[in-house]
Formats: sequence, C-alpha cells, structure tokens
Amino acid sequence: MNARVLAIIAVFIGTFIYGINYTIAKDVMPTFVKPFGFIVIRVAGATLIFWILGLFIKSEKIEKQDYKKIIIASFFGVALNMLAFFKGLSLTTPISASVMMVTSPIMVLLFSSILLKEKVQKLKILGVFIGLIGTIVLIVYGNSNTSNATNSSLGNFLVLVNAASYGLYLVLVKNLIAKYHPFTFIKWFYLFGFIFILPIGWQEFTEISWSAMPANIYLKVSFVVIFTTCITYLFNLYGLKKLKPTTVSVFIYLQPVIAAIYALITGSDSLNFIKILASIIIFLGVFLVIKQPKSVTK
Repeated sequence: MNARVLAIIAVFIGTFIYGINYTIAKDVMPTFVKPFGFIVIRVAGATLIFWILGLFIKSEKIEKQDYKKIIIASFFGVALNMLAFFKGLSLTTPISASVMMVTSPIMVLLFSSILLKEKVQKLKILGVFIGLIGTIVLIVYGNSNTSNATNSSLGNFLVLVNAASYGLYLVLVKNLIAKYHPFTFIKWFYLFGFIFILPIGWQEFTEISWSAMPANIYLKVSFVVIFTTCITYLFNLYGLKKLKPTTVSVFIYLQPVIAAIYALITGSDSLNFIKILASIIIFLGVFLVIKQPKSVTK
C-alpha cells in the first residue's frame, strides 16, 4: 500500500471521528461542561499526551524563525478554531454545525489564492459564491425547533468562523509539516494553543461540577480529548505531509453525512427542508471548488 493511499485512509478515519464528534460533544455541552471550559480540558489533555509521548520520540530542534509560524498556526488551528466551534455547537444542532464545516474547502481555496498566490479558475470562483449563498441560507433561515439548539443563527455563524480558521490553518501549516516530524510540530502547536485558550476558558473550567457528571459523560469527554483531538490531528498531519491542503479539506464534506446518520440514530437532531436545501447548495459550491483538472493527481 503506497503512502498516498495510507494518507487518504488516515484522513478518512479522522473525518469519521469528527463526524460522530458533533453529537458526542453536544451531549456534554452546555449541561455538564460549558464550551470554553470544555476546550481547556481538550487542549490541556492533548498537550499533556503529546509532550509525554514526545519524551519517547526523537524530535528535531525547531528553528528560531519557525516558532512565530507555529504560534500563528496554533492561534488559528487551536484557539480560534476550537473556541468558535465548541461555542457554536453548543448553540446549534449537530447536523447544522457539520453542514457549516463543509465550507472549509472554500476557505482553503480563498486563503491559498491570497497567501500562496495560487491561480483561481472562474468555475471555482462561481463555486465560492454558490457555497456562500448556501451558508447564508443556513445561518439566516436554519433555526431549529429542537430543545438543544438555543440560538441556531449565532451558532451556525460561529461554526463558519471555525471553518474559516481551520481552512487558514491548513494553508499555514503545510510548509511546517513538510519540514518537521509531526510530533515535533504538534507538541509545540498545542502548547502555544493552550497558552492562548487558558485565560479565555479558565472561568468556565472552574465552574465544572465534576461530581455531578455521570460516567458516560466522562467517557465522552475522554473520547473528545483522545480521539477527536489527538488521533484526528495526527492523522490529518500525516495526510498533509502526503496530500495538498485542498485534498485534505475535501474530506470535510463527508462529515455532514456521518454526523447526520449518527445524530438521527441517537435522536439528537432532525432534518428539515432548510437544512436539506442549504446542504445541497453548499455541496454544489464545494464540488465546483474542489473540481480539479484531470492532470492533477494529488
């Protein structure tokens, strides 16, 4: 099995974990843990795990000029990304949040054209506009009547901010991942991210009533720390070493399918006309954005 196939499998597994994470994390927030407090647990746990594992894995020395790049990447890839996502998810539904994340490939295209000076075809520009129309439809008209969605419009907008932040992170991190071993990068990446989020999430972290949390909630929190954070980031970093940022971001459009199936099975969300219509429009936009010439192999 060649490296490209392994990279695709790794990114798919990460995508599957992300897909079921929408419902799992939603079960925890905001009843047992508020979103910013949850991020402190998530990033602190991941930072601890990666630094402990780093003791057993030989790592390269980070060049001085690259620390600034890692700090910027950690702001968008950890701090803004996770804070906006968890706060947004706490306000909207799993299916709506997963649909909003589909806009990430569009964001990758925009940032790649701006930062990497990649040429943008007219068809892709059309895809961006179509995708944004679907996004606006979901934000403005995608209010849910379910009890676990207290403010769908604001929640969907925050997940859009998360998608933009994640898209920028994929572009910023590409050169760093090509230069350093994943563990060398990721332990510093999360350490700087933890420094960013601690002041913001500390208050909500101190409000957690640990004794009131049922055993199944502890398991779900552990799932988010170990699988959604550690495993998926490592798998996606491996994918980024072998694939283009746009290719990795394409897998995000599988998340709504996985998230919807899991949410419907568990009864945590429902489908309606607006969600279906917005999803179709966004998927059409993403299809135009990710459509590549036949000569492109990655």
